[in-house]
Amino acid sequence: MKPRMNFYQAAPDTIKALSALEAQVQASGLEQSLIELVKTRASQINGCAYCINMHTQDARKHGESEQRLYLLNAWREAPLYTDRERAALAWTEAVTLISETHAPDDVYNDVRAQFSEAETVNLTMLIATINAWNRLAISFRAVPPVRAKAATAA
Repeated sequence: MKPRMNFYQAAPDTIKALSALEAQVQASGLEQSLIELVKTRASQINGCAYCINMHTQDARKHGESEQRLYLLNAWREAPLYTDRERAALAWTEAVTLISETHAPDDVYNDVRAQFSEAETVNLTMLIATINAWNRLAISFRAVPPVRAKAATAA
């Protein structure tokens, strides 16, 4: 796949604004592990290879386990996630797929049981932000860096 354009260079002021929102969300007080799980899950739903690659690496750097990353797209069936993480992941799916789900009351009630009002807004902005990044990366065909395979001895 070939990138269509470098959107950072094409509209630096616009990307700077999105980056400022990203920085605000990062500083919002949400747990870093939760932030990376949400970013990875939304990116899985959207099929953004660039962002999946980036956020699984970031999650590992922040101590996330391989098993939790491998099972993330099946989080409902895996007993590895806290109630708070489960509420956030369900909300991530509902907000990412908003045209289909319309953010149902039961999912909202579950997220509100685990998150304060401010945290719920910050979580929703986190989801909105990663969805914006996904849409940029997918639309302009951002290509994840690929490491060359190590040569194997014959």
